[in-house]
Amino acid sequence: MTAQLDRSHDPAARSWVASANRAGSAFPIQNQPLGVFRRPGGPAQIGVAIGDEILDLSALDSAGLLGSAPPAIRDAIRTPTLNDLMALGRPAVRVLRQRLFELLLQGSADSALVRDALVPCAEVVLDLPAAVGDYTDFYASIHHARNVGSMFRPEQPLLPNYAWVPIGYHGRASSLVVSGSPVRRPAGQIMEDGAAAPVFAPTRLLDYECEVGAWVAGENALGESVRMTDAEERLFGLCLVNDWSARDVQKWEYQPLGPFLAKSFATSVSPWVVTMEALAPFRGAPAVREDGMPGPLPYLESPSNRESGGIDLDLEVLLVTEQMRREGIAPMRLSRSNLSSLYWTVAQLLTHHASNGCNLRPGDLLASGTVSGPEPDSLGCLLELTQRGSRPVTLPTGEVRRFLADGDEVIMRGSCTRDGTVSIGFGECRAVILPARVPDPTR
Repeated sequence: MTAQLDRSHDPAARSWVASANRAGSAFPIQNQPLGVFRRPGGPAQIGVAIGDEILDLSALDSAGLLGSAPPAIRDAIRTPTLNDLMALGRPAVRVLRQRLFELLLQGSADSALVRDALVPCAEVVLDLPAAVGDYTDFYASIHHARNVGSMFRPEQPLLPNYAWVPIGYHGRASSLVVSGSPVRRPAGQIMEDGAAAPVFAPTRLLDYECEVGAWVAGENALGESVRMTDAEERLFGLCLVNDWSARDVQKWEYQPLGPFLAKSFATSVSPWVVTMEALAPFRGAPAVREDGMPGPLPYLESPSNRESGGIDLDLEVLLVTEQMRREGIAPMRLSRSNLSSLYWTVAQLLTHHASNGCNLRPGDLLASGTVSGPEPDSLGCLLELTQRGSRPVTLPTGEVRRFLADGDEVIMRGSCTRDGTVSIGFGECRAVILPARVPDPTR
């Protein structure tokens, strides 16, 4: 079942934390995203973003303000990652969310005590929210799949299985990095058109992919599947993901087994987890499938998914180059898309992943794949946006980009907005590209 609306979603609610009430704030009281932060030289701790502040949950508990919460929740929030809280699942999130709402609500009798547990966001370092055991990347946007397929298989952009099965591959969990971490241009084997042999060189076609990640809650034993009716309870929350890709390396290596070194060098993840409870006001029916497309097989279907499996999440990608930074020019928006356009819902991705008995564990990360829409300005990567480099993007400085250059910074943002609600945000997922380091074969 999807999350239900309750008093924590009240659009009239305001916090005594003034920055949370500011127009355009990503983190109003209705959001309460969870993350992991560190004070300079200090240990990793779990916090909740509220306006421009972070609520230190350990400090809150030490002040006796979470005394009514079950011991398992109080133990979980004192750990250095969200994994233990993710293991407790959505029921624990609901309990914690309601208590934090009471404490942060304007007029709270405990506001003076809670204030001592606040830390300015500007004074901390943010970490990955969980220790990720497994990372899986899907291909859930039919618009992206068709656009890419038409470049390489114009006679058959979509392969026959796409209409029936969620396509995915197992990514590299060890190279997941938190937003703000620089990403070094990778080197790899590149086979130029018409060449007799490949070369080993830095990628010339470095690309971003605008995606959304889903954090797994709870655990199913090896050999047990997850029904669609239970899938929502296994979704802890969402984040932003940039699945960096070396397109020339990918072209040479991906057949017959799919992505490998072209993607495993780095994947950027935003630090804040927006819980499924916070997303309740922004749920709706999934995208309507095109005429001729089959409905899901029974194991990927449920009444709740038909009614509210979609998530109205706006995504945007911006780019700023070294020259733009020097000249004080603001980042340029390249595209804007929406998660609701996906062919497969997040719950369907999780259910399919576990359908063979694969055991999904707390803190596993499932990414959507590039989120592209049907419009020219809704394409989620440069491969699509520039048509394999044939239609370069012109920037305010006069620079052009077919693919990414060293020094470029890619910024991804996400937000949910709907009439009658308070908008909530995901923060940013950003990274600067560093030059490649190519090993010397003689040493």
